[in-house]
Amino acid sequence: MAWTAFVTAALTLITGQGVAWRDPSPHQVRFVTVDEGVRVEVLDWGGEGRPILFIGCYLTGHVYDGIAPKLTDRFHVYALTRRGIGASDHPQNGYDPVRRAADALDVIHAMHMEKPILVGNSCGGDILHALGAQHSEAVGGLLYLDAAEDPTLKLSDYPLVTVDQAHMPKSVRSGPKVGLPETETRQLAEHPLDPVIRKAIVEDNKVRPDYAHIRVPVVAVYRTKTLEQALQEFAPRNEEERAALLQAYVAGRGMLEKWESDLRAGVPDARIVELPGASLYMFLSNEADIIREVRTFAVTLGR
Repeated sequence: MAWTAFVTAALTLITGQGVAWRDPSPHQVRFVTVDEGVRVEVLDWGGEGRPILFIGCYLTGHVYDGIAPKLTDRFHVYALTRRGIGASDHPQNGYDPVRRAADALDVIHAMHMEKPILVGNSCGGDILHALGAQHSEAVGGLLYLDAAEDPTLKLSDYPLVTVDQAHMPKSVRSGPKVGLPETETRQLAEHPLDPVIRKAIVEDNKVRPDYAHIRVPVVAVYRTKTLEQALQEFAPRNEEERAALLQAYVAGRGMLEKWESDLRAGVPDARIVELPGASLYMFLSNEADIIREVRTFAVTLGR
């Protein structure tokens, strides 16, 4: 028994098992009550200057653990974990467009943020649409990270491009590999996303962006793919496959250009940036590019 205990203790020291894991990111974890006792998690990295609030879709605020500390030299950086996600409360209601925007606005007021830059990723862009159009007095600017698109659009709303699906080559190389911060993977394991809530966040609440009423500056960053990157990813084996791939590429560009033109129609001065090869989580795959865009955007805003 003594020998077994010794071996167990030794293995614990070697593997680190039994040692309490601690989140290494230099943030404070706060909780803000936003609606009828519902609490949402807000991460606060501190910093000096204009506030930044990161808002995601299905991931928690911890997914910004890498980029956030690199911005605190010029900004006070926060991230919101939306209701129904991670350590925030998971009520059965409150996922409608009005309430989801109100949650973010409540956080802005509770944390005393003055004219923050809102940085929205994926369906976090829906919250940016609403606050920019309905509460511009509380917002300094909107930075969309693959988030400025219209979820109500149908295929018939895009340019018609016939794609020869029968000869479309299969991918031989996956897109950019992006690893989530360890804290994020632990959060997702500890707080699994309820499929009902996931559906309520996006599928049940598709709302056309009210770009025409946005009264604050906008930067929209889109992930794209060059034709050369597409050829490398799909590696067509013959001319038929190459032709089908080219059709698919043109169709994809058509969708992107539709999103961009819709945004420009409502916000003519919007800055649009394309990042070829970036992932959906471009703040991970293209961190330096996003930091540059944040800093450049802030300079244009002044104080």
